[in-house]
Amino acid sequence: MIPLPLPRIRSDVLSVEQALAYRRSHRRFRDEPLSISDVSQILWAAYGLSLPVKGFLTCPSAGATYPLELYLVVGTEDVELGDGEFLEPGAYRYLPHSHVLTYVKPGHVKEEVYRACLSQKWVLNARASIVIAANYERTTRYYGERGVRYVILEAGHCAQNIYLEATALGLGAVAIGAFYDDELAEAIGLREEVKPVYMVSIGVPLRRYFISEESLHEHIKINRRRKGLL
Repeated sequence: MIPLPLPRIRSDVLSVEQALAYRRSHRRFRDEPLSISDVSQILWAAYGLSLPVKGFLTCPSAGATYPLELYLVVGTEDVELGDGEFLEPGAYRYLPHSHVLTYVKPGHVKEEVYRACLSQKWVLNARASIVIAANYERTTRYYGERGVRYVILEAGHCAQNIYLEATALGLGAVAIGAFYDDELAEAIGLREEVKPVYMVSIGVPLRRYFISEESLHEHIKINRRRKGLL
């Protein structure tokens, strides 16, 4: 197991409002590694511990069943640990209550994931991908078939958390919904009862997106004028 840097809940990064305004899907990335600190923060934001006394995580979950499991996929020299050291390539499972990574499958997993995702080049060019997988039975045992929908909604909450934290850190993210389920599951070593639902690839964006409050307000006012509201 690899302990991650402890998560921060106070920092000087962008506000929630700025992260929402600047969030975009990025498919072009710089040839720069991610820091383990940034990876740690993104994983915590995605599905980390937020209320220890009850075991609540950063995502809303139907009945607090928390069916999701997060897997980090990295290649060679994709995530810098410091002092010239890098996270070993492969697939890691994130354990939120201890905020650690556990090595699930070593080797050239990133290339296998790329192929499982219909060879979308941004999956290969990104420095890390987070596979959002789920054990549906954790939720469906309480909610029946309706629980399937709840799991999918939860995966959406998780992916948006990843997007917003990545944006706040000056990184770029792109959601991946097109993949061969069985191939992706095999690539990262999922257990039989755990299925991939969604994926987000992350890297340093070639260009960051910004919008000013003034330009946003002006666009809204133009549309209000068209509707006779101004």
